[in-house]
Amino acid sequence: MADAPPTLLLTDLVVGDSPRVAVIRVPGRPPSSAVTDHLMDHFGPALAAVAREPDTAAPDPHLVVDATDDSPAALRAAGAQVGRAAGSDDPLICLVPAHGSVEVAAGIVLGTQNLVGDPGLVELVAPNPGAVEPIERGARVATAVLMARRLANTPSDIKSPTWLADQAAAVSRVPTVAHGPDWLMPRGFGGILAVGAGSAHDPNLTVLQYRGSDAGPHVVLVGKGITFDSGGLSLKPPPAMPLMKTDMSGAAAVIGAITAVRELRLPVRVTGVLACAENMPSGSAMRPGDVVRHYGGRTTEIRNTDAEGRLVLADALAWAADTLAPDVMIDLATLTGAATVGLGRQHAALYSNDDRLARQLALAGQRSGDAVWRMPLVSAYESAIASDIADSANSNTDATTQAGSITAALFLQPFAGKAPWAHLDIAGVGRTESDRPDCRKGGTGFGVSLLVAWLSRLAR
Repeated sequence: MADAPPTLLLTDLVVGDSPRVAVIRVPGRPPSSAVTDHLMDHFGPALAAVAREPDTAAPDPHLVVDATDDSPAALRAAGAQVGRAAGSDDPLICLVPAHGSVEVAAGIVLGTQNLVGDPGLVELVAPNPGAVEPIERGARVATAVLMARRLANTPSDIKSPTWLADQAAAVSRVPTVAHGPDWLMPRGFGGILAVGAGSAHDPNLTVLQYRGSDAGPHVVLVGKGITFDSGGLSLKPPPAMPLMKTDMSGAAAVIGAITAVRELRLPVRVTGVLACAENMPSGSAMRPGDVVRHYGGRTTEIRNTDAEGRLVLADALAWAADTLAPDVMIDLATLTGAATVGLGRQHAALYSNDDRLARQLALAGQRSGDAVWRMPLVSAYESAIASDIADSANSNTDATTQAGSITAALFLQPFAGKAPWAHLDIAGVGRTESDRPDCRKGGTGFGVSLLVAWLSRLAR
Protein backbone atom coordinates (compact mmCIF):
# COMPACT_ATOMS: atom_id res chain seq x y z
CA MET A 1 0.00 0.00 0.00
CA ALA A 2 1.34 3.44 -0.91
CA ASP A 3 2.13 5.90 1.86
CA ALA A 4 -0.54 8.52 2.54
CA PRO A 5 0.30 11.98 1.20
CA PRO A 6 1.78 14.49 3.64
CA THR A 7 -0.76 16.44 5.65
CA LEU A 8 -0.27 20.09 6.50
CA LEU A 9 -0.64 20.68 10.22
CA LEU A 10 -2.58 23.88 10.77
CA THR A 11 -1.73 25.40 14.15
CA ASP A 12 -0.94 28.85 15.45
CA LEU A 13 2.61 28.25 14.22
CA VAL A 14 1.63 28.06 10.59
CA VAL A 15 2.71 30.95 8.40
CA GLY A 16 2.15 31.36 4.70
CA ASP A 17 4.21 29.86 1.92
CA SER A 18 7.91 29.84 2.77
CA PRO A 19 10.92 29.52 0.48
CA ARG A 20 12.98 27.77 3.18
CA VAL A 21 12.60 24.11 4.09
CA ALA A 22 14.13 22.23 7.03
CA VAL A 23 14.69 18.48 6.81
CA ILE A 24 15.45 16.42 9.93
CA ARG A 25 17.31 13.18 9.30
CA VAL A 26 17.09 10.45 11.95
CA PRO A 27 19.76 7.71 11.91
CA GLY A 28 18.29 4.38 10.89
CA ARG A 29 14.90 5.95 10.16
CA PRO A 30 14.70 6.77 6.45
CA PRO A 31 11.86 9.07 5.37
CA SER A 32 8.74 7.61 3.80
CA SER A 33 8.20 7.81 0.07
CA ALA A 34 5.36 10.26 0.78
CA VAL A 35 7.83 12.70 2.30
CA THR A 36 10.41 12.39 -0.46
CA ASP A 37 7.70 12.62 -3.13
CA HIS A 38 6.40 15.78 -1.46
CA LEU A 39 9.89 17.27 -1.49
CA MET A 40 10.38 16.26 -5.10
CA ASP A 41 7.07 17.72 -6.22
CA HIS A 42 7.32 21.02 -4.34
CA PHE A 43 11.04 21.73 -3.86
CA GLY A 44 12.92 19.69 -6.47
CA PRO A 45 15.12 16.58 -6.64
CA ALA A 46 18.08 18.04 -4.72
CA LEU A 47 16.14 18.42 -1.48
CA ALA A 48 14.47 15.03 -1.95
CA ALA A 49 17.92 13.46 -2.28
CA VAL A 50 19.11 15.18 0.91
CA ALA A 51 16.27 13.61 2.88
CA ARG A 52 17.21 10.12 1.65
CA GLU A 53 20.98 10.27 1.75
CA PRO A 54 23.09 10.85 4.88
CA ASP A 55 26.07 13.17 4.76
CA THR A 56 24.66 15.31 1.97
CA ALA A 57 24.30 19.04 2.34
CA ALA A 58 21.06 20.88 1.77
CA PRO A 59 20.93 23.19 -1.25
CA ASP A 60 20.79 26.83 -0.32
CA PRO A 61 18.61 28.31 1.27
CA HIS A 62 17.32 25.10 2.82
CA LEU A 63 18.41 23.50 6.09
CA VAL A 64 19.22 19.92 7.02
CA VAL A 65 19.56 18.78 10.63
CA ASP A 66 20.95 15.38 11.61
CA ALA A 67 19.70 13.98 14.92
CA THR A 68 22.55 12.36 16.83
CA ASP A 69 20.39 9.26 17.41
CA ASP A 70 16.73 8.31 17.56
CA SER A 71 16.26 8.93 21.30
CA PRO A 72 13.62 11.40 22.54
CA ALA A 73 16.30 13.78 23.83
CA ALA A 74 18.16 13.78 20.51
CA LEU A 75 14.93 14.33 18.57
CA ARG A 76 13.95 17.28 20.77
CA ALA A 77 17.43 18.74 20.30
CA ALA A 78 17.21 18.35 16.52
CA GLY A 79 13.81 20.02 16.49
CA ALA A 80 15.13 22.85 18.65
CA GLN A 81 17.91 23.45 16.13
CA VAL A 82 15.26 23.96 13.45
CA GLY A 83 13.30 26.29 15.70
CA ARG A 84 16.40 28.35 16.47
CA ALA A 85 17.07 28.75 12.74
CA ALA A 86 13.66 30.30 12.08
CA GLY A 87 13.07 34.02 12.29
CA SER A 88 9.83 35.94 12.66
CA ASP A 89 10.44 37.47 9.22
CA ASP A 90 12.32 34.48 7.77
CA PRO A 91 10.12 31.44 8.51
CA LEU A 92 10.74 27.77 7.78
CA ILE A 93 8.71 24.81 6.58
CA CYS A 94 9.74 21.63 8.41
CA LEU A 95 8.83 18.12 7.34
CA VAL A 96 8.50 16.36 10.67
CA PRO A 97 9.89 12.81 10.63
CA ALA A 98 7.47 9.98 11.41
CA HIS A 99 9.67 8.64 14.20
CA GLY A 100 9.49 10.78 17.33
CA SER A 101 7.10 13.31 15.86
CA VAL A 102 5.93 14.42 19.32
CA GLU A 103 9.49 15.13 20.49
CA VAL A 104 10.52 16.81 17.23
CA ALA A 105 7.47 19.08 17.24
CA ALA A 106 8.06 20.00 20.88
CA GLY A 107 11.70 20.76 20.19
CA ILE A 108 10.84 22.95 17.21
CA VAL A 109 8.41 25.04 19.27
CA LEU A 110 10.86 25.36 22.18
CA GLY A 111 13.61 26.40 19.79
CA THR A 112 11.55 29.33 18.49
CA GLN A 113 11.81 31.09 21.86
CA ASN A 114 13.13 34.64 21.81
CA LEU A 115 13.67 36.68 24.95
CA VAL A 116 13.23 39.91 23.01
CA GLY A 117 11.09 40.31 19.91
CA ASP A 118 8.76 37.92 18.17
CA PRO A 119 9.49 34.17 18.19
CA GLY A 120 10.57 32.36 15.07
CA LEU A 121 7.85 30.87 12.87
CA VAL A 122 7.84 27.30 11.58
CA GLU A 123 5.20 25.61 9.45
CA LEU A 124 4.99 21.91 10.35
CA VAL A 125 4.18 19.27 7.75
CA ALA A 126 3.20 15.81 8.97
CA PRO A 127 4.53 12.71 7.17
CA ASN A 128 1.09 11.05 7.20
CA PRO A 129 -2.40 11.76 8.56
CA GLY A 130 -1.78 9.63 11.64
CA ALA A 131 1.07 11.86 12.71
CA VAL A 132 -1.03 15.03 12.85
CA GLU A 133 -2.41 14.39 16.33
CA PRO A 134 0.99 13.54 17.92
CA ILE A 135 2.61 16.56 16.29
CA GLU A 136 -0.17 18.80 17.50
CA ARG A 137 0.12 17.34 21.01
CA GLY A 138 3.86 17.96 21.14
CA ALA A 139 3.42 21.51 19.85
CA ARG A 140 0.66 22.34 22.33
CA VAL A 141 2.59 21.11 25.35
CA ALA A 142 5.72 22.96 24.23
CA THR A 143 3.68 26.13 23.74
CA ALA A 144 2.55 25.83 27.36
CA VAL A 145 6.20 25.43 28.39
CA LEU A 146 7.05 28.65 26.55
CA MET A 147 4.22 30.38 28.36
CA ALA A 148 5.62 29.23 31.72
CA ARG A 149 9.02 30.57 30.68
CA ARG A 150 7.48 33.90 29.76
CA LEU A 151 5.87 34.16 33.19
CA ALA A 152 9.16 33.32 34.92
CA ASN A 153 11.16 35.78 32.82
CA THR A 154 8.80 38.72 33.32
CA PRO A 155 10.53 41.39 35.47
CA SER A 156 9.26 41.72 39.00
CA ASP A 157 8.42 45.40 38.63
CA ILE A 158 5.58 44.06 36.47
CA LYS A 159 5.06 40.69 38.12
CA SER A 160 3.22 41.26 41.39
CA PRO A 161 1.18 38.50 43.09
CA THR A 162 -1.99 40.07 41.66
CA TRP A 163 -0.46 40.12 38.17
CA LEU A 164 0.40 36.44 38.47
CA ALA A 165 -3.16 35.60 39.51
CA ASP A 166 -4.52 37.60 36.57
CA GLN A 167 -2.17 35.82 34.18
CA ALA A 168 -3.22 32.44 35.55
CA ALA A 169 -6.82 33.20 34.70
CA ALA A 170 -6.04 34.71 31.30
CA VAL A 171 -3.78 32.01 29.91
CA SER A 172 -5.34 28.89 31.46
CA ARG A 173 -8.89 29.88 30.52
CA VAL A 174 -10.31 27.73 33.31
CA PRO A 175 -12.41 28.95 36.27
CA THR A 176 -10.00 30.86 38.51
CA VAL A 177 -10.36 32.78 41.76
CA ALA A 178 -7.73 34.75 43.68
CA HIS A 179 -8.20 35.06 47.46
CA GLY A 180 -6.58 38.15 48.96
CA PRO A 181 -5.74 39.16 52.55
CA ASP A 182 -9.37 39.79 53.54
CA TRP A 183 -10.09 36.12 52.78
CA LEU A 184 -6.77 34.72 53.99
CA MET A 185 -6.62 36.44 57.38
CA PRO A 186 -9.80 35.12 59.05
CA ARG A 187 -9.00 31.62 57.77
CA GLY A 188 -5.57 31.55 59.35
CA PHE A 189 -3.19 31.61 56.39
CA GLY A 190 -0.36 32.85 58.59
CA GLY A 191 2.45 31.67 56.31
CA ILE A 192 1.32 33.48 53.16
CA LEU A 193 0.43 36.61 55.12
CA ALA A 194 3.77 36.66 56.98
CA VAL A 195 5.81 36.33 53.78
CA GLY A 196 3.80 39.05 52.06
CA ALA A 197 3.78 41.40 55.05
CA GLY A 198 6.91 43.30 54.00
CA SER A 199 5.72 44.05 50.47
CA ALA A 200 3.58 46.85 49.09
CA HIS A 201 1.83 44.15 47.01
CA ASP A 202 -0.81 41.97 48.66
CA PRO A 203 -0.33 38.20 48.65
CA ASN A 204 -3.03 35.82 47.45
CA LEU A 205 -4.03 32.20 47.12
CA THR A 206 -5.11 31.56 43.53
CA VAL A 207 -7.19 28.48 42.69
CA LEU A 208 -7.66 27.12 39.13
CA GLN A 209 -10.14 24.34 38.36
CA TYR A 210 -10.16 22.08 35.31
CA ARG A 211 -12.84 19.39 35.14
CA GLY A 212 -12.33 17.32 32.03
CA SER A 213 -14.00 14.40 33.78
CA ASP A 214 -15.66 13.63 37.10
CA ALA A 215 -14.36 10.06 36.95
CA GLY A 216 -10.94 9.11 38.22
CA PRO A 217 -8.78 10.74 40.88
CA HIS A 218 -8.87 14.40 41.84
CA VAL A 219 -5.35 15.76 41.34
CA VAL A 220 -4.24 18.89 43.18
CA LEU A 221 -1.15 20.73 41.94
CA VAL A 222 0.37 23.28 44.33
CA GLY A 223 2.87 25.87 43.09
CA LYS A 224 5.15 28.29 44.90
CA GLY A 225 4.45 31.74 43.51
CA ILE A 226 7.03 34.09 45.06
CA THR A 227 7.10 36.85 42.45
CA PHE A 228 10.32 38.29 43.88
CA ASP A 229 12.46 37.02 46.73
CA SER A 230 14.79 39.54 48.31
CA GLY A 231 15.30 37.20 51.25
CA GLY A 232 13.33 39.55 53.47
CA LEU A 233 15.24 40.79 56.52
CA SER A 234 17.63 37.85 56.03
CA LEU A 235 18.69 39.67 52.90
CA LYS A 236 20.20 37.78 49.97
CA PRO A 237 23.64 38.82 48.66
CA PRO A 238 23.36 41.25 45.71
CA PRO A 239 24.57 38.80 43.01
CA ALA A 240 21.67 36.47 43.81
CA MET A 241 18.98 39.13 43.51
CA PRO A 242 18.50 39.44 39.71
CA LEU A 243 17.62 35.75 39.45
CA MET A 244 14.80 35.94 41.96
CA LYS A 245 12.14 36.97 39.46
CA THR A 246 12.02 33.24 38.60
CA ASP A 247 11.13 32.21 42.16
CA MET A 248 7.55 31.65 41.04
CA SER A 249 8.54 28.91 38.59
CA GLY A 250 6.54 26.31 40.51
CA ALA A 251 3.37 28.34 40.07
CA ALA A 252 4.24 28.90 36.39
CA ALA A 253 4.57 25.14 35.91
CA VAL A 254 1.13 24.56 37.43
CA ILE A 255 -0.42 27.23 35.19
CA GLY A 256 1.33 25.76 32.14
CA ALA A 257 0.28 22.20 32.94
CA ILE A 258 -3.38 23.12 33.40
CA THR A 259 -3.29 25.20 30.21
CA ALA A 260 -1.90 22.24 28.25
CA VAL A 261 -4.37 19.81 29.81
CA ARG A 262 -7.23 22.05 28.74
CA GLU A 263 -5.80 22.43 25.24
CA LEU A 264 -5.48 18.64 24.97
CA ARG A 265 -8.94 18.12 26.53
CA LEU A 266 -7.65 15.39 28.81
CA PRO A 267 -10.42 13.58 30.72
CA VAL A 268 -8.98 14.35 34.17
CA ARG A 269 -9.91 16.53 37.12
CA VAL A 270 -7.15 18.92 38.20
CA THR A 271 -7.13 21.79 40.67
CA GLY A 272 -4.20 24.19 40.76
CA VAL A 273 -3.37 26.08 43.96
CA LEU A 274 -0.87 28.94 43.70
CA ALA A 275 0.63 30.48 46.85
CA CYS A 276 1.54 33.97 45.64
CA ALA A 277 3.51 36.58 47.57
CA GLU A 278 6.49 38.92 47.32
CA ASN A 279 9.20 38.58 50.00
CA MET A 280 10.54 42.04 50.79
CA PRO A 281 12.25 43.79 53.75
CA SER A 282 10.40 46.64 55.41
CA GLY A 283 9.16 47.81 58.77
CA SER A 284 6.21 45.44 58.49
CA ALA A 285 8.22 42.39 57.36
CA MET A 286 8.36 39.15 59.33
CA ARG A 287 11.39 38.84 61.62
CA PRO A 288 13.68 35.99 62.61
CA GLY A 289 12.29 34.72 65.91
CA ASP A 290 8.64 35.28 64.99
CA VAL A 291 6.19 32.39 65.26
CA VAL A 292 3.73 31.87 62.40
CA ARG A 293 0.46 29.98 62.79
CA HIS A 294 -0.52 28.23 59.55
CA TYR A 295 -3.87 27.20 58.17
CA GLY A 296 -5.00 24.33 60.38
CA GLY A 297 -3.09 25.52 63.46
CA ARG A 298 0.43 24.14 63.04
CA THR A 299 3.11 26.66 64.05
CA THR A 300 6.52 27.56 62.64
CA GLU A 301 9.42 29.43 64.21
CA ILE A 302 11.00 31.81 61.69
CA ARG A 303 14.73 31.25 61.82
CA ASN A 304 15.52 32.63 58.36
CA THR A 305 13.18 34.90 56.42
CA ASP A 306 14.85 33.70 53.21
CA ALA A 307 13.29 30.25 53.78
CA GLU A 308 9.93 31.70 52.79
CA GLY A 309 8.78 29.28 50.10
CA ARG A 310 7.97 26.53 52.56
CA LEU A 311 5.88 28.96 54.61
CA VAL A 312 3.52 29.75 51.74
CA LEU A 313 3.45 26.13 50.53
CA ALA A 314 2.56 24.96 54.04
CA ASP A 315 -0.62 27.04 54.04
CA ALA A 316 -1.54 25.99 50.50
CA LEU A 317 -0.97 22.28 51.15
CA ALA A 318 -2.85 22.31 54.45
CA TRP A 319 -5.82 24.13 52.93
CA ALA A 320 -5.91 21.87 49.88
CA ALA A 321 -5.72 18.72 52.01
CA ASP A 322 -8.51 20.00 54.26
CA THR A 323 -10.96 21.42 51.73
CA LEU A 324 -10.37 19.89 48.29
CA ALA A 325 -10.41 16.16 49.14
CA PRO A 326 -7.44 15.39 46.86
CA ASP A 327 -6.71 11.85 45.78
CA VAL A 328 -3.19 12.90 44.79
CA MET A 329 -1.28 16.08 45.62
CA ILE A 330 1.93 17.32 44.00
CA ASP A 331 3.76 20.54 44.82
CA LEU A 332 6.49 22.25 42.82
CA ALA A 333 8.82 24.89 44.16
CA THR A 334 12.20 26.52 43.60
CA LEU A 335 12.78 25.74 47.24
CA THR A 336 16.42 25.11 48.20
CA GLY A 337 19.91 25.74 46.95
CA ALA A 338 20.75 22.39 48.55
CA ALA A 339 18.83 20.59 45.80
CA THR A 340 21.11 22.23 43.23
CA VAL A 341 24.24 21.30 45.18
CA GLY A 342 23.10 17.70 45.42
CA LEU A 343 21.70 17.12 41.92
CA GLY A 344 22.98 19.92 39.73
CA ARG A 345 20.96 21.41 36.88
CA GLN A 346 19.67 18.26 35.17
CA HIS A 347 17.39 16.63 37.77
CA ALA A 348 14.73 17.93 40.13
CA ALA A 349 14.68 16.47 43.61
CA LEU A 350 11.61 14.28 44.09
CA TYR A 351 10.23 13.42 47.52
CA SER A 352 7.12 11.35 48.10
CA ASN A 353 5.21 9.46 50.76
CA ASP A 354 3.97 7.02 48.10
CA ASP A 355 6.24 4.62 46.16
CA ARG A 356 3.79 4.15 43.29
CA LEU A 357 3.39 7.89 42.72
CA ALA A 358 7.17 8.36 42.86
CA ARG A 359 7.69 5.66 40.21
CA GLN A 360 5.02 7.17 37.97
CA LEU A 361 6.57 10.63 38.16
CA ALA A 362 10.05 9.27 37.50
CA LEU A 363 8.79 7.49 34.36
CA ALA A 364 6.92 10.61 33.24
CA GLY A 365 10.16 12.55 33.69
CA GLN A 366 12.00 10.11 31.44
CA ARG A 367 9.33 10.40 28.73
CA SER A 368 9.03 14.17 28.89
CA GLY A 369 12.65 15.18 29.34
CA ASP A 370 11.93 16.78 32.74
CA ALA A 371 14.17 14.44 34.70
CA VAL A 372 13.62 13.82 38.42
CA TRP A 373 15.61 11.88 41.00
CA ARG A 374 13.94 10.47 44.07
CA MET A 375 15.44 11.57 47.37
CA PRO A 376 14.77 10.05 50.80
CA LEU A 377 12.51 11.51 53.48
CA VAL A 378 14.93 10.69 56.31
CA SER A 379 12.84 10.77 59.47
CA ALA A 380 15.97 11.01 61.63
CA TYR A 381 16.56 14.47 60.16
CA GLU A 382 13.32 15.82 61.61
CA SER A 383 15.27 16.81 64.73
CA ALA A 384 17.22 19.25 62.56
CA ILE A 385 14.15 21.48 62.22
CA ALA A 386 12.92 21.06 65.80
CA SER A 387 11.92 24.21 67.66
CA ASP A 388 11.57 24.99 71.35
CA ILE A 389 8.73 27.44 70.73
CA ALA A 390 6.81 26.02 67.74
CA ASP A 391 5.96 22.75 66.03
CA SER A 392 8.98 23.17 63.76
CA ALA A 393 11.42 25.74 62.42
CA ASN A 394 11.64 26.97 58.84
CA SER A 395 15.39 26.30 58.61
CA ASN A 396 17.81 24.02 60.36
CA THR A 397 18.25 24.44 64.09
CA ASP A 398 20.97 21.76 64.11
CA ALA A 399 24.03 22.93 62.23
CA THR A 400 25.45 19.40 62.05
CA THR A 401 22.67 18.33 59.66
CA GLN A 402 23.36 19.76 56.22
CA ALA A 403 20.57 18.06 54.24
CA GLY A 404 18.75 21.28 53.41
CA SER A 405 16.54 19.94 50.62
CA ILE A 406 15.52 16.91 52.70
CA THR A 407 14.71 18.95 55.81
CA ALA A 408 12.63 21.34 53.67
CA ALA A 409 10.61 18.37 52.38
CA LEU A 410 10.24 17.04 55.92
CA PHE A 411 8.95 20.47 56.96
CA LEU A 412 6.23 20.28 54.28
CA GLN A 413 5.18 16.68 54.87
CA PRO A 414 2.88 17.24 57.90
CA PHE A 415 0.88 19.81 55.93
CA ALA A 416 0.18 17.47 53.00
CA GLY A 417 -2.40 15.29 54.74
CA LYS A 418 -2.85 11.58 54.14
CA ALA A 419 -3.30 11.40 50.36
CA PRO A 420 -0.38 10.33 48.15
CA TRP A 421 1.88 13.39 47.95
CA ALA A 422 4.99 14.34 46.02
CA HIS A 423 7.22 17.36 46.42
CA LEU A 424 9.40 18.53 43.53
CA ASP A 425 12.25 20.84 44.51
CA ILE A 426 12.99 22.49 41.15
CA ALA A 427 15.52 25.07 42.34
CA GLY A 428 18.27 23.63 40.14
CA VAL A 429 16.18 23.03 37.03
CA GLY A 430 13.71 25.91 37.13
CA ARG A 431 16.13 28.27 35.42
CA THR A 432 19.30 28.06 33.37
CA GLU A 433 22.23 30.45 33.60
CA SER A 434 23.14 30.10 29.92
CA ASP A 435 21.45 29.41 26.59
CA ARG A 436 20.68 25.79 25.72
CA PRO A 437 19.56 24.46 22.34
CA ASP A 438 15.94 24.26 23.51
CA CYS A 439 15.92 27.08 26.05
CA ARG A 440 17.19 30.63 26.30
CA LYS A 441 18.86 31.86 29.47
CA GLY A 442 16.28 32.26 32.23
CA GLY A 443 13.21 30.28 33.22
CA THR A 444 12.99 26.76 31.78
CA GLY A 445 9.31 25.93 32.26
CA PHE A 446 10.41 22.73 34.02
CA GLY A 447 7.52 20.65 35.26
CA VAL A 448 4.96 21.44 32.56
CA SER A 449 5.92 18.54 30.29
CA LEU A 450 6.41 16.23 33.27
CA LEU A 451 2.97 16.91 34.71
CA VAL A 452 1.24 16.62 31.33
CA ALA A 453 2.98 13.30 30.61
CA TRP A 454 1.90 11.97 34.02
CA LEU A 455 -1.67 13.26 33.68
CA SER A 456 -1.92 11.82 30.17
CA ARG A 457 -1.17 8.35 31.52
CA LEU A 458 -3.60 8.93 34.38
CA ALA A 459 -6.33 9.75 31.85
CA ARG A 460 -6.05 6.38 30.09
